[in-house]
Amino acid sequence: MILADASGLSAARPGRVLFEGLSLTVSTGDRVGVVGRNGAGKSTLLRYLAGIDQADDGVVRRGRDVTIAVLDQGDDLPAGTVRSVVGHDWEGEAALDRLGMGAALDADVRSLSGGQRKRVALARCLVSDADLLLLDEPTNHLDIEAITWLEETLARRRGGLVVVTHDRHVLDRVATRVLEIDGGRGTVHEGGYDAYLLGRIEREARAAVAEQKRRNLARRELEWLRRGAPARTRKSKARIAQAEALQQTEVTSSVRDAPLELHAATPRLGDQVVELHDVGHRWGDGPWLFRHLDLALDPGERLGIVGLNGTGKSTLLDVIAGRLMPTEGRVVTGSTAVVAVNDQLGRDLDPEQRVLEAIVGDTAGGRVEPAWWDRQLLERFWFEDDTQWAPIGTLSGGERRRLQLLLVLSGRPNVLLLDEPTNDLDLDTLRALEDFLDDWPGALVVVSHDRAFLERTVEDVLVLERGADGGSGTAGRRPGGYAAWEAERRAGRSLGSTARASAPDRPAARPAATRPKGVSASALRARVAKLEAELADLTARRDVLAAELAAAGADHGELTRLSVALGEVDDAVTRTEEAWLEAAETLEALA
Repeated sequence: MILADASGLSAARPGRVLFEGLSLTVSTGDRVGVVGRNGAGKSTLLRYLAGIDQADDGVVRRGRDVTIAVLDQGDDLPAGTVRSVVGHDWEGEAALDRLGMGAALDADVRSLSGGQRKRVALARCLVSDADLLLLDEPTNHLDIEAITWLEETLARRRGGLVVVTHDRHVLDRVATRVLEIDGGRGTVHEGGYDAYLLGRIEREARAAVAEQKRRNLARRELEWLRRGAPARTRKSKARIAQAEALQQTEVTSSVRDAPLELHAATPRLGDQVVELHDVGHRWGDGPWLFRHLDLALDPGERLGIVGLNGTGKSTLLDVIAGRLMPTEGRVVTGSTAVVAVNDQLGRDLDPEQRVLEAIVGDTAGGRVEPAWWDRQLLERFWFEDDTQWAPIGTLSGGERRRLQLLLVLSGRPNVLLLDEPTNDLDLDTLRALEDFLDDWPGALVVVSHDRAFLERTVEDVLVLERGADGGSGTAGRRPGGYAAWEAERRAGRSLGSTARASAPDRPAARPAATRPKGVSASALRARVAKLEAELADLTARRDVLAAELAAAGADHGELTRLSVALGEVDDAVTRTEEAWLEAAETLEALA
């Protein structure tokens, strides 16, 4: 059943076109992920599909009696309590609990923060009987456990779904098609996130081949013009100039791969960075968020802070930054540390100010050349020449978020504290930020719910957990990064196994593992060791295939072969991980 059919849609903002001639059909069972740079028009498209706004051109047809639920960038909710707004009795309460709002069922929605209102609005959409869900960045303001539940819920839906998201795990798990908005055009990739990546690589390869052909034609024409054949003595100088310009121009690519020397200006960091000694904090007479925390950041620190919403992650980041005095303990900051924080609120921006003015200061109406550091940052994070002179008020929400991040980086810190940096950022900007941090010489501490971002950027995680029965919360460092902590969490030994065991709609807990008849503990240990070795081999094979895929160039046959092989190895990794987890749990039950 066709739920919504968009044909020839166009949208523009003052001074720029968002997209033109975009078409999309959504039927029952379709789960469409929408990706594109900030400001490309993703949220605008969702509002067109919902009928909230009308397109500048084109038409949207909706199926007869089709019902639609929308999670917009705003958080408009009717008056009432959280429970009454969401409704649907136990289903609504269960969804709210999974989204971290179970303790606020009787709160007035007017008293909620922006993030809490967004979670209530998401729960309201999920429990509705709508035929079509339109969700704009639903993972913002969710913790990792809530995101995992959300992607499982969306993957099970029988109706239609269109979701704008930057969460690569969600796209990989949920999407059956991906709509990419790039360069004012919409391209639909049949398949999930991997199909989108492969399609993008192939499109870039075709563009590179076409560009080389164009340059060759331009070069030949320029040579002909310069030869000065007798029959063409009146060749226009203007035409020669145009041909020369044509030869020099380059294709505009959606992928920036030229290396930029962004780290030369970062001040050197000494041995002492930031140290926390027996630190604890609580608000008023409330429960302790954490206590007796000792932490010493290294000059090359790569630390992630994870935990459920409300466990004090942002609070701890403020303590590390020196913006908040802890209730107990002391914080020592090294003399060479230049600390910068990019928090969830971001720096206030003047909507009348131009982007370049925000970076380099008031230009008094003139075109001021920014310093090389600022210029390269602007280029790396997708602020091209035209956008640099755009008023901030004309930017999308994601573009403003990107500018706030850029303002933090332009201060040349050597200790960088990022609080949910991926919220509202597009995939290209996330990759650019990850590449920036790959060889950044300073210390990094990240609070994030974005699993892919954590996997790319941190080496250890600091886990904050709520105290039992209102007691003091705990904080513990886990080596091995996000993946190691996630394996521990999945095994039921950390965050997810205790914090929400009483959720009303949680399936019954898995029975304790028992020893299979005829299987000894030594045999189980041997099986665990064998599976670990197999997993290491498969992971290494996956890395090799990924590297080969990245280097395959424009050979479409090779790209297809490598993509299929990579998918098969990914499936084998998943199966082996599940087998290892089952064997490890059984062995643990025998201990």
